[in-house]
Amino acid sequence: MAIVASATQGGTIPVRVEYELDAHAAQFKIGLIALATDQTVERDFRNVLPTEAAFFVSRVANINPCTVENLRTMAPQLTSATSLILPGADVDVVAYCCTSGTVAIGYDNVVENIQAARPGVCCTTPITAALAGFEKLGLKRIVVLTPYIDEVNQPIRRFLEENGINVLSLNSFNLEDDVIMGRIPTAAIYAAAREIDRPDADGIFISCTAIRAVDVIERLEQDLGKPVLSSNQALAWQALRLAGCHDPAPGFGRLLREH
Repeated sequence: MAIVASATQGGTIPVRVEYELDAHAAQFKIGLIALATDQTVERDFRNVLPTEAAFFVSRVANINPCTVENLRTMAPQLTSATSLILPGADVDVVAYCCTSGTVAIGYDNVVENIQAARPGVCCTTPITAALAGFEKLGLKRIVVLTPYIDEVNQPIRRFLEENGINVLSLNSFNLEDDVIMGRIPTAAIYAAAREIDRPDADGIFISCTAIRAVDVIERLEQDLGKPVLSSNQALAWQALRLAGCHDPAPGFGRLLREH
């Protein structure tokens, strides 16, 4: 339908240009629910996503220290956070950007709360995206690096093992503050991943959307000769694929480059 600016009663002069509204500025639309303290996930998505994809962010309050009990407080906020993502417009997928939060709340509960605001929308989370990535790459035996305390780590280990992944070792920076997690130097993440690698591991998983693992994935894969997945890399990969975008994204590891 052609649109023409209507006449006004005041001094504003309407433009005399007919035009058709675009469907949307982006072909693929991804909604992100990020933690209030997260400093990393938006930057990583900005770097990874192709120009025809766009992301739109809403945030949820989270409580430090990062404990299972505090992570669960995000659950009732997911519906309202989802409702603030492009109200009145469609999105292709909604991604909840918290690995440990998904495990603490439960994936089904995350989806239920998101779909309460957007019925039927595709959903993804870092931990379930990582599982899909492990399957795509044929990984069964992995080592895991996290920034969390043991109380948060053990449910993640159980979740992975209950889903068919053999966690050979789980290693951590042992931090409680999400803001501090976002300040771990990339050099330290790289060094830690190299330190925990072992010959019998098919790959490495670096957990947590707050830490800047995406920056070192390509180098780690080249140096170690095996796939490396991170929360944000896997989340971006699955969000794009669920949205219908299958463009490769070189420079961020085998998963985004080849699958």
